[in-house]
Amino acid sequence: MKWQRPALLWTAVLAAGLGLWAGHRLTPAPEVPPSSPAPAAAPALPVLRPGDALPALVLPGIDGHALDVRQRFAGRPLLVNVWASWCGPCIDEMPELARFAEGQGAQGVQVLGLALDTPEDVQAFVQRVPVGYPIVIETPGPRDASVQLGNTQGLLPYSVLFDAQGRLVKAKLGPFAHGEIEDWAK
Repeated sequence: MKWQRPALLWTAVLAAGLGLWAGHRLTPAPEVPPSSPAPAAAPALPVLRPGDALPALVLPGIDGHALDVRQRFAGRPLLVNVWASWCGPCIDEMPELARFAEGQGAQGVQVLGLALDTPEDVQAFVQRVPVGYPIVIETPGPRDASVQLGNTQGLLPYSVLFDAQGRLVKAKLGPFAHGEIEDWAK
């Protein structure tokens, strides 16, 4: 009878294990109460293409006053450069943009800096690196002014050129090299 005790013990352990497994597998999962429906996603912004109009943008300048981009820059070509104070390539191209803007005169291409940054960081930056062209400020986000201007990748620097009628001519992702802006803005 001694040989039957271990076999009987193993049979009992196996039966108990199978019973636990079967109970777990055959027990219905608890019902989860229906949750509220997810909010509808915001419609995607249309991607700006050559010939498209400058979007309606009203953004605060570094002085805190709202600037209507369409109204302020109407009638002349406009180069919008999107940058941030923490972006190394953006900072490297600033002297080129400033030189280009200064050389345009009353009839040439206008330059607008669009900082995806905080007002405090932009103010501190322009105190260290004076810039002679207007700068507006935007909070970065999935529908910010940079995205509205076609920067769907969200990379910096990003520049766009609009003609005198406010139609997109071209866009550039990445910094301008020395002397490149004049040819690019033709």
